Amino acid sequence: MLTMLVCLAGAGIGVRAKAEADNKAAMQVQAMFLNVGKADAALFTVAGKHYLVDTGTADAVDAILRALTYYGVTHLDGVLITHMDKDHVGGLKKLLKSDLTVDQLYAPFFSTLALENHPVAKQAQKSGIPLTWLHAGDAVEIAADARWQVLGPMLRDLDNENNNSLVLRLITPQGDMLLAGDMEVPEEQTLLQAGVIQQAPVLKVGHHGEDDASSEAFIYTAKPQLAVISTNSDEEPDTPSPDVIARLWNIGAEVFVTQKASRCILVTLENGNAVGKLENYPLDAGAGTLAKAP
Repeated sequence: MLTMLVCLAGAGIGVRAKAEADNKAAMQVQAMFLNVGKADAALFTVAGKHYLVDTGTADAVDAILRALTYYGVTHLDGVLITHMDKDHVGGLKKLLKSDLTVDQLYAPFFSTLALENHPVAKQAQKSGIPLTWLHAGDAVEIAADARWQVLGPMLRDLDNENNNSLVLRLITPQGDMLLAGDMEVPEEQTLLQAGVIQQAPVLKVGHHGEDDASSEAFIYTAKPQLAVISTNSDEEPDTPSPDVIARLWNIGAEVFVTQKASRCILVTLENGNAVGKLENYPLDAGAGTLAKAP
């Protein structure tokens, strides 16, 4: 009897382990860091759900909608805005007026703006889409074993909106991605001192690769395999900074810049390994977008 119970217990453990392995293998984790000029917008697909982090400028919305159409995305489970600079939140209004459907909006609780001037709060009210204010320590559940973990901001910066940026860790069975928003060195130092920055295979580099972010201490702690910088040096000539590129190369990271691809930098995570490639539109691809409301 004892032998039978041991065998049954072992079989149960084996079944659970196989189920966990099958679930991990089935969970596709991809990020599309879109070419939206010197701005930020990235589409994340995890466990069949779609999340957009930042919406670029108002002028970038057509590029975002074209990319979403290309990937067959007509519904977003959530839109997360890292902070209130126009190159991150500027496209939200036009995006929500398109035929795209959005379940939930997210924004950092800390901002330099008063609530009556807060662009995400305004658009949430106008569109009727629920808004969740995020604090350090919060989590947005994606699936049973995948979530957005909010690392920062831990403090409100009354003078510099960049240091109110959401810093997010996308946690999945395939590996993690660290998104630094426009966080500059002061916010980096706060999060490093709190011990919440850990190694991640993928890093979305802070503040478009400018040299007021991505300190040596931060880069050596995050130590990504692959780093993505969202910028366009024609619009912002001091990005990406050679110093930031050098720090990333020094720790062996592969570095991609969104302006190098007409569509996006496509990043795939599998078993802790990050693979990135430039994605360009085919020459015969149309410029179709999701229809926009008048």
